[in-house]
Amino acid sequence: QVQVVESGGDLVQPGGSLRLSCVASGFTLNFYTMTWVRQAPGKGLEWVSDIWSGGNTYYADSVKGRFTISRDNAKNTLYLQMNSLKPEDTAVYYCVKRKTGLYDYWGQGTRVTVSS
Repeated sequence: QVQVVESGGDLVQPGGSLRLSCVASGFTLNFYTMTWVRQAPGKGLEWVSDIWSGGNTYYADSVKGRFTISRDNAKNTLYLQMNSLKPEDTAVYYCVKRKTGLYDYWGQGTRVTVSS
């Protein structure tokens, strides 16, 4: 059974850091494009970052230079390292397995709140 489970969300002060994790099961994570998507309170979904099966990484302009997507193939786990956090990064963050462009499987999300 395919499943992705996020963790690591928390309340953090502006300028702080967090690392989100996404443990995958039922499939081999590095065979697929994996994506982080977020949804801020009262707003729509926003694409944050991709990591392709070949290792290429891509970022939204809003997070470029502050966030880093990575994966640990041995642990079948995806990460999002978030530095220099801003209040506008407050959102629920979702880990998504992709398949031929589709957003295939979603996790339940993990909440990040950036506030003093």
